[in-house]
Amino acid sequence: MLLGLAAISAVACLAFMTVGAKGPWSFVLPFRGAKLAAMILVAYAIAVSTVLFQTVTANRILTPAIMGLDTLYILVQTFLVFVIGSSRTVAISPSVLFLVQAVAMIGFSVMLYAWLFSGRTQSLHLVMLVGLVLGVLFRSLSSLMHRIMAPNEFVVLQDRLFANFNTIDSKVLAVAALAVLAASTLGWRKLRTFDVLLLGRDSAIALGVDYKATVSLVLIIVAILVSVSTALVGPTTFFGLLVASLAHRFTNPERHALLLPMAVLLAILLLVGGQIILERIFAFDTALSIIIEFAGGIAFILLVLRSPSR
Repeated sequence: MLLGLAAISAVACLAFMTVGAKGPWSFVLPFRGAKLAAMILVAYAIAVSTVLFQTVTANRILTPAIMGLDTLYILVQTFLVFVIGSSRTVAISPSVLFLVQAVAMIGFSVMLYAWLFSGRTQSLHLVMLVGLVLGVLFRSLSSLMHRIMAPNEFVVLQDRLFANFNTIDSKVLAVAALAVLAASTLGWRKLRTFDVLLLGRDSAIALGVDYKATVSLVLIIVAILVSVSTALVGPTTFFGLLVASLAHRFTNPERHALLLPMAVLLAILLLVGGQIILERIFAFDTALSIIIEFAGGIAFILLVLRSPSR
């Protein structure tokens, strides 16, 4: 199954690089290659972060978006446009803007985890609850500034709040890739430990797993992956839920060595295939993120209606 899906994903990537290409290859290959690399990187980050987050929370309808990182991204973008104006915000170097957003989201996550896990309760559910409440706060502050700012400023801001794979800076992409690689190095060594976490907190502790340290590590990895992917292209709230649900359906959900690659390959196929359809059929008449979020929202509703036990 994995080999077949890998072959289909490779064909989709090849089609994206070649179908409808016009002009010299010296321009086409670097231009499309940067977009393809960004989609693969984002697909990997979102798929891995969602699967790992669902593992530690033991809930397949939750995504890292519940921690408020997407709304923090919206708040940062809104604050910049509100304070310095859209023209100056657009003039900011993509590298600087990426670093500001990524550092803000990662710093917020680390401080939240450190504050809550250093107390007496050390509850993962409390972490999610506080993240949810702060997410509502960030969204409310953003909405307030949306109502106050000038209409033309709001129009410019709206374009920056949707995931965009068409304008990727190569320097930003390199930094994002290094951050994802660093987070992956921390996580891929503990695949069997993640399998044990699926048994539940008490069973994992009984089998010798340092539960607090492992959960903290997973949350930090998730924070880095989500922050980097969001800062790179924008928020994709339901995309992770969609690919994680499909991965659980098509492979053994008890083994992360199979589950994670399946989720990553599905994410790559959906992003790259969706971009091809968007460019060749819809002629860029809509945003890929809107289509993906629509499908992910339907998947979320179906999961809620089914009320899965895990």
